[in-house]
Amino acid sequence: MPTVLETYIENRWMVQPNHSNHLGATHGGNVLKWMDELGAMSAMRFAGETCVTARMDQVNFKRPIPVGDTALIEAFVYDTGDTSVKVRLRAARENPKTGESESTTESYSVYVAVDEDRNPVSVPDVTVETDRGERLRQRALDGEAKR
Repeated sequence: MPTVLETYIENRWMVQPNHSNHLGATHGGNVLKWMDELGAMSAMRFAGETCVTARMDQVNFKRPIPVGDTALIEAFVYDTGDTSVKVRLRAARENPKTGESESTTESYSVYVAVDEDRNPVSVPDVTVETDRGERLRQRALDGEAKR
């Protein structure tokens, strides 16, 4: 059974002018795309199946990611249903020279595992084997409950 930490993925994108809006910050659509792609990768790593987006809950944009900074996206599985996989998504702006980061965007998403005919298939239960995995999972569950 896959563990929380086995599904933890983070990726970085250098924010270029073609990613920006008229204010010189990353267009929200790009941030959503990057979050959704990484969320799907985390869900597929967990399920061992193709996963499709079923829902992105309440995406909160707290601050912009300016051109020249790095968009750091983090995703991990924290819960499951019969065929669904819940993924916690967070984005941050990161200074590429110093590594200093600041949270910018967050969401909870649900992906559904499907077979070759695009029919939903069962997924395993999520397991936690480390203190870090338990902390990540508990923070995601607490955050989901507060919404």
